[in-house]
Amino acid sequence: MTPGKPTILIVEDERDLTTLLRYNLEKEGYRVIEAHDGEEGLLVLNEERPDLVLLDWMLPQVSGIEVCRRIRTRPETSNVPVIMLTARGEEADRIRGLDTGADDYLHKPFSLNELLARIRAVLRRIRPALANDIINFADIVIDRAAHRVKRAGRDVHLGPTEFRLLDHLIQYPGRVFSREQLLDAVWGSDVYVEARTVDVHIGRLRKALNEGEERDPIRTVRSAGYSLDEPLAVS
Repeated sequence: MTPGKPTILIVEDERDLTTLLRYNLEKEGYRVIEAHDGEEGLLVLNEERPDLVLLDWMLPQVSGIEVCRRIRTRPETSNVPVIMLTARGEEADRIRGLDTGADDYLHKPFSLNELLARIRAVLRRIRPALANDIINFADIVIDRAAHRVKRAGRDVHLGPTEFRLLDHLIQYPGRVFSREQLLDAVWGSDVYVEARTVDVHIGRLRKALNEGEERDPIRTVRSAGYSLDEPLAVS
């Protein structure tokens, strides 16, 4: 592993997708290694110790599910986080992938920004020292260490609560969070705050983000909650 640079192993037989993933992951500061079938993936894992594995379900030689199972049963790789990439969208398939030991599951076609956010979330949860302090989403940039936000190059001035709200939403682009879920994530489950408070802070966050008259990235879902919209998708 390159010191200070998290290593990601991509096990994917679609060469064009692998190239696209490599380009974007390296741009984010990750070191990338590749394998193009399940057997090669297992061989690479014998030689390398990646910090995270992006694993396709439908692989030649050895299936992604079997690769994941072997990762979990080998003492030397049992703690390596795995995100499965698959065209299989049925709930039973997702459950099977997670039960086999995957830490997360992304259905094709997926957005690059969502994938990058999932990678950061998994690394932060499992190996906090590897998590990136800089998060990019469309034209929004969060610098956690400096507690700063920029949009389209301009500074966005946020209060502490609005910053935490944006930080949470940006980790899960496109996912809708209820007011109660946002209260738990941002204020904490042991603090009593009225759900209406979320609406007030979302309003402040919107005003700050859209000061330059950019497109509003926060979507209100009636009777459900809020999400950070993800406009970009790849197959």
